[in-house]
Amino acid sequence: MDDHDSKVARISSFLKNRKSKKPVSIYKKSVSHQVPKPGDAKKNTDKIDVSGLNNILNIDPDSKTCICEPGATFYDVAKKTLEYGLVPKLVPELKTITVGGAVSGCSVESMSYKYGGFHDSCIEYEIITAKGKVMKCNRDENKLLFEMVHGSFGTIGILTKIKFELIPAKKFVRMNYAAFDTLESYKKGIASCIKKKYDFIDGIIHSRKKYVLCLGTFTDSVPYTSRYDWMNVFHKSTAEKKEDYMETLDYFFRYDADCHWVARNYGLESPLLRFLFGKLFLGSTNMLKLAKKITPITPGKPDVVVDVFIPFSNLGRFFEFYFQRFDHFPVWIVPYKIHKYPWLSEELQKTEEEYYIDIAIYGIRQRGDANYYRLLEEEVIKLSGTQT
Repeated sequence: MDDHDSKVARISSFLKNRKSKKPVSIYKKSVSHQVPKPGDAKKNTDKIDVSGLNNILNIDPDSKTCICEPGATFYDVAKKTLEYGLVPKLVPELKTITVGGAVSGCSVESMSYKYGGFHDSCIEYEIITAKGKVMKCNRDENKLLFEMVHGSFGTIGILTKIKFELIPAKKFVRMNYAAFDTLESYKKGIASCIKKKYDFIDGIIHSRKKYVLCLGTFTDSVPYTSRYDWMNVFHKSTAEKKEDYMETLDYFFRYDADCHWVARNYGLESPLLRFLFGKLFLGSTNMLKLAKKITPITPGKPDVVVDVFIPFSNLGRFFEFYFQRFDHFPVWIVPYKIHKYPWLSEELQKTEEEYYIDIAIYGIRQRGDANYYRLLEEEVIKLSGTQT
């Protein structure tokens, strides 16, 4: 903790003694999960170096809690906590997502149907304000600040430490894939499965006639294990298999190699290209770095990479719009338990719904004059949803 405190003191001192009038932004070594923006204003700001805040500080098996710095990746956290038979209540699907990013941004995964977002399992934050003040916040102390950090993208302060809950885990995950041929039957399947005791629930819509629910359960032993970090493409397997088995760490990051299915935009679903170049280009670290280099010099608008939250009751209406306007597949589906927190706007808090459905739309090529992001945003607002 002494090393952590010295790092925090250095950042605090920099902010307290800063004379420049230029805007400030954070410098970190981890890759950004935001869509690259040409002419990003952050290129011309003073930088606060937080790249050293990437350590796991404490794992307490008795209280089932973990304390870490914001730059720790979920891959490192999950790997370490599994040594104690524990994992975070939510592990985002890409190895490069950091704990701080999941709090300041957004995080969903197949445990969201039980636990919501990662921030819902957080107990306490340490934050440095713009004036250099170091503050502790939790549900009793600086409560409003604690509740508003999620989704603030670093605009409220600099996260320097996070304490969060852990749950028991096992070495393997058994997967069952339930297929449906209509959206209506798929909705009924989701409603039924979220009442059962699965450890994980997410889904993939492969086409208008192919809907799959991915239902996972922790288990101690398996007949075999699959991996999806090189030649095999995970999302394709869900349309072909009835069941599957993975080591727990491989399950958590099953989407990482292809960044879900963004790899196809670079031709990387080709078996030949995967064999020859997969080790160089597959994986969220490699692909996000590649996108960051290519996007600013690529003509046209960036590909659509967005998550939208739609009230479960409006799922059918959203896909009527989506099928008509975009008709792009696959689409990732994640049931998300709503917690009544002030991070939701007053309007959204009025909902009587128990669940949003996170709809992850990744890799649509924007064509013509229309702004696809704006079209999606307008429809989401009509349906009382929100965008991350």
